[in-house]
Amino acid sequence: GITGGIAAYKAADIASKLTQAGARVDVVMTESATKFIAPLTLRSLTGRAVAVNMFELASEFKIGHIELAEAADIVAIVPATANIIAKLAAGISDDMLTCTVLATKAPVVVAPAMNVNMFENPVTQDNLAKLKARGFTIVDPACGRLASGKIGLGRLAETETIICTIKQVLGRSGDLAGKRIVVTAGGTQEPIDPVRHIGNRSSGKMGYAVAEAARDRGATVSLITAPTSLPEPAV
Repeated sequence: GITGGIAAYKAADIASKLTQAGARVDVVMTESATKFIAPLTLRSLTGRAVAVNMFELASEFKIGHIELAEAADIVAIVPATANIIAKLAAGISDDMLTCTVLATKAPVVVAPAMNVNMFENPVTQDNLAKLKARGFTIVDPACGRLASGKIGLGRLAETETIICTIKQVLGRSGDLAGKRIVVTAGGTQEPIDPVRHIGNRSSGKMGYAVAEAARDRGATVSLITAPTSLPEPAV
């Protein structure tokens, strides 16, 4: 689901990467989201029809939001504005996206993006707390430069963070769910004496890949790693 925020363009990158990874991505946009990014862009990236207006559905959809809701393994709203968060918290279903979320039994991931004052407003925080209590997964926004030009909390989380969260949520029902796995990665050193050691030049890439794969299949992963230049995986 894409809502009307300046970060809407980033959803195209996420949809593209998920599609390239083999996922079938159905995009639902609010009317305001189409002011920031064209539905045709998303259709071109996913190869799937894009739903916007409940009353102008293409032939690809039968009963619109019901079919989308039942077919989904996960629903991700990126970006999620203060408005959509408030609607979801109140159970309002007045457009294609909110109707789909209300009808689905799939897990829902919400990635907020808005002005820092809007995000920190007690009303928004209360609404997010309600969604968390109902089992929604919230991808906390990052601190950075906002559309207003100010620096603060409210910037959409990084693409890889959102994709990682989606994989983690899907992995809760994976074949390794409930398992605890310890993975070691990177070069090791074994002392010979106080001066010399025997070691190897392992980059740690294999260990990191194994840890991420186990995480995506539902395992609780502990990663023991040597010093490396690789970005730390979210395990």
